[in-house]
Amino acid sequence: MTLQARIDRLKSGTAKTGCLLNPKGGQVRKRIEAIRQALQQIPGMLVREGNDADTFKNAIDALLQADIDLLVIVAGDGTTHAIFGHLFAARAPEDWPLILIVPGGTTNMTPLDLGMQGKPEQIIQRLHAYLRKPSVPNLVQRPALRIEQDGMNPIYGMFFAVGLVARGVKFSRSPVKQIGITGGIFTFLIMLRSFIGMLANMILGRQQSDWAPVSMTLTEASGRIHRGTYLFALVSALDCLLLNIRPYWGKEPAPLHVTLVDQQHKRLWRSVWPILSGGGAVLQEKDGYYSHNTASLTLHMDDEYIVDGELYRSLDPQAPLTITATDAVTFLVL
Repeated sequence: MTLQARIDRLKSGTAKTGCLLNPKGGQVRKRIEAIRQALQQIPGMLVREGNDADTFKNAIDALLQADIDLLVIVAGDGTTHAIFGHLFAARAPEDWPLILIVPGGTTNMTPLDLGMQGKPEQIIQRLHAYLRKPSVPNLVQRPALRIEQDGMNPIYGMFFAVGLVARGVKFSRSPVKQIGITGGIFTFLIMLRSFIGMLANMILGRQQSDWAPVSMTLTEASGRIHRGTYLFALVSALDCLLLNIRPYWGKEPAPLHVTLVDQQHKRLWRSVWPILSGGGAVLQEKDGYYSHNTASLTLHMDDEYIVDGELYRSLDPQAPLTITATDAVTFLVL
């Protein structure tokens, strides 16, 4: 079925809906009974639960087999990342169901960027109200990142990072996550720990391995090469990140936002607010700050990186990581 046919069925009130719920999501765990009850109120909703790669795949396969028009994902960034991997492996985005992401995880960058606000059960209740009285749906399109390297299967996601950001996410996999803090507070703690690691390296004049910058070569689609050691590098298809952070200021009409901060930066502390708030246009490349938009790029490095909060490592420093934009995914926003 074509995307337009699914949209038409949604507008007419005849759409088939399915849901993948991760009961172990950071937000879901706290509200699981209210969420299940809200889902049960939607007539005909096919609900599948999963909490690891195998159960996610089985659930997605079953929902696709049922030919649903709308896939509701009640989970966080990590689960959505895994689901996207299965969906891209199964079919092209134009053959996907429409996607509605309910923020149910510890971090929820993608749904928050799309404008999904509220507690999970409240959003599901809004969906129920919309399905009872359908109208022209509010749809948003975003591409995803496709990360490829020889010897590995493609990885799909909305946010890629190396350097201090990846170190912070690795730190979040430590016992700090077991505290049970989620959302903005959790993100703030990870950011704070990253800045402390950066400050310690600056004061000591040497690099602590757990918080070291990343050495890499980045080649833009235009052929321009950036080679050096960077505090961090970001690539994203999202307009803003958690806490409404907007660390991009490129003006090029391309889908992927890229930002680099060189280890040899100047006036870092005065630059933090412009970087976080989207005001980075005042920063200069000669001072170690660079941002642009592109459709693709390549990276040579021997280091860890994250995609939507999941940790990976470059397999071969001699073989480039290639990051490209996929065809657009269509999201329903309530």
